[in-house]
Formats: sequence, C-alpha cells, structure tokens
Amino acid sequence: MFRLNRYLQALTDPGRPTDRQLPTAPSGPVVIWNLVRRCNLTCKHCYATSADKHFPGELDTEQVYAVMDDLKRYGVPVLILSGGEPLLRPDILAISHRAKAMGFYVGLSTNGTLIDAANIGDIAAVGYDYVGISLDGLGRTHDRFRRREGAFDEALRGIRLCLEAGIKVGMRFTLARDNAADLPGLLALMDAEGVDKFYLSHLNYAGRGNKHRVEDAHCRMTRQAMDLIFARCWQHIQSGRPKEFVTGNNDADGVYLLHWARKHLPGTESRLRSLLARWGGNASGVNIANIDNVGNVHPDTMWWDYTVGSVKERAFSAIWADTSDPLMAGLRQSPRPLLGRCAECRELAICGGNSRTRAWQLTGNPWSEDPGCYLTDEEIGVTGLPERVPVTPCPRRGEAHSDAPVMYRKSIDGRSRGPG
Repeated sequence: MFRLNRYLQALTDPGRPTDRQLPTAPSGPVVIWNLVRRCNLTCKHCYATSADKHFPGELDTEQVYAVMDDLKRYGVPVLILSGGEPLLRPDILAISHRAKAMGFYVGLSTNGTLIDAANIGDIAAVGYDYVGISLDGLGRTHDRFRRREGAFDEALRGIRLCLEAGIKVGMRFTLARDNAADLPGLLALMDAEGVDKFYLSHLNYAGRGNKHRVEDAHCRMTRQAMDLIFARCWQHIQSGRPKEFVTGNNDADGVYLLHWARKHLPGTESRLRSLLARWGGNASGVNIANIDNVGNVHPDTMWWDYTVGSVKERAFSAIWADTSDPLMAGLRQSPRPLLGRCAECRELAICGGNSRTRAWQLTGNPWSEDPGCYLTDEEIGVTGLPERVPVTPCPRRGEAHSDAPVMYRKSIDGRSRGPG
C-alpha cells in the first residue's frame, strides 16, 4: 500500500529527520485474512469469487485462534479481517475481540451493507482500529458494480453509523473504467460525511502496448485519477486538516507522485525521492501476506491461484520463513529478478517492480514487466527494448519447472499472443 499523505505531509517539515517521519519496517508481515468466502453481494471485481453460500473447509474458531497465537509469536503487527463479507461469519466479533486483546492492530474490511442499528453497538465494542467500507461509485454506479439495488444506501448507512459510534472508518474505492467519473463525487462525499480516510485500489487491465501508454484510455484515466487524489491530499494538508489517502495494487503511484511533485511542488523532488526509495514499493511476499478462508497462505490477496502452504499443515511462521519456494525467494530478492521495462526502469528503487501477479497472469512468468504500469518509457528512462521478450515461466504448484525460455510474441497492440 502507498500511504500518500505521509509523503506529502513530510514535505511540509523539511527540517525533521526522515527516520522520525515515516515508519520503520514492521516486525512481521501485515496479514490480510479472508476469514470467510461467503458474501451477500456478487461484485463484478471480487478477487475471492465470493457468493452467498457456504464454502466447505473453512477454518473453525479454534483453528483461527491457534493461527492467531502463531502470528503473534512471529511478530505480525496488523490483522485485516476480510472476506467475502466478514460480518457473515458468526464468530467474527469473538475473533476480533481476541485479536484486540492480543495487541494486534485490527482492521475490518466490509461492504458495509450488514452494519445496522441492531449490531453497531457490538461492532463499536470491539474497538477496531479501522473499518474500511467499499463504495465503487455514487448511487446507481455502486449498485451496478455490487449487483444489487440499494447497496449504496446500505453501505452509506454503515459509514454513518460507524462515524456516529466513534469508529474510525474509511471509504474504499476500486478504480475502473466504468466508475472513474464518480471519483470526484466520492471525494466530495468523503468531506461532506466527515470521513478521514480514502483508499483507492487500482483495477488494472493487462496487455496495453509499451509504445502507446500516453494514448491508452486506461492509462489516461489512471493518471487523471491520481492527479486528483494527489491534489486533494495536498489541499487537505495545506488547509491544516490532513486526511489519509492510500492507494493499492499499483506501486507506480510512488513514481508518478515524484513527477507530480516536480511539476506542482518544485524544490521537493530530492527529499521526496529519498522518502519514496525508503518505502521501496511492492511488498508482496515480504511485508504483506494473505491467508484465505481455508487456510492457504499467499504472497498477497491477488495471488489466490498461487499457494505457498497451508496453516492446516504447517504454522504460518514456518511457511513464511521458508524461501525454498521459487516465487517467495524471488519476491525477497533485492532487486527482484525482473525482465523487460521493469528491469531497465531507473525508478526501480521506488516501485520495487510493481505487481508481479499481473505479469504472471499475462505471460506465465512473474518476473516479466508489469503490464499495469501507466508511466511512459521516457518517464522511467527506458529506451530500445526489443519486442520479443524471453521469459521462463514460474511453475504453478505441482508442475515441473522448466529452464527453457519461452518467447512471447507481441502484436502491434502490445498484447501477448502466446508462445511464438
């Protein structure tokens, strides 16, 4: 995650030492835990492919508690409890109370529709450090994404009830072509409702060509959205009423902020570059971990089709410390064994190679260039790359590894058409 406000806030106090402005590396990974897959909604962009039905094999309460004990011993500082819809899990409040009593920072990621007058008191009693409620647009846009009429009104009710109960609540927004136009309205709603945190998650479309990123509709949309988020965050800081702005699933945001600051905040580039390099970009498999509903462990929530172990078979601490898995070993290598634009990028120290799961989905190789990068070759100092890029696919679990490179043919629109 890219905590934008921290970096812009740091620029307002240039005399303060860097190491006192931004947090140090955590004692263990932040764990995003999908405790249940069941959900009362069927959202278009759901990475968990949830549905309103029971999914067999989910961890029971005692198994969850045993994992929590191991996570605590291992130094995990943060638990983000998610789903599906976590409020559909009968023991979610008991789990949450226990996590708080153990000293975890505990967040709840919910669609908000199940928060009502009957349960807000119990939710408030947990003492969640943060409750994130998803809004994918205003009114009908949100309802269309969530595939249920009235979902927006129910989610907004949940936000308001949390605010009234004194719970720190944030709005979560997944940026896509069909809802980008609603972003200004959502930011206005954030201010009108008194919400102090906004999280923008990128929904990237793989396959755009390297040579046409400036003209690409999705790239333009992404840049416009980030321009708006950067400007709004800076306005709040300048007004003396800073709010939290966080982005996720595209670590190119840090590099784009550097370009934005060069234009809008002259004289800050050197300091900002130092702060961003310390952040280091993508932390999948390093400082970010995911446990799914049946106990499988993944490098992050976008890697559900790649499992590095199961907490039913081995302790999380043992799984996470094991670098015999080729993907985990590569994610922890510095720099990572990247190819294409990412390997040649002069800003690699800032973004860390961005999301590896998009590269894997497109080419079969997690180290190929990230197709979700919305920066131009000129902006990242890349020139003269060949159109045919050799890749060595990373084996999926249970598949034999081959060291033979595979050539992925690029068509004129940049899409990989398979071996050729």
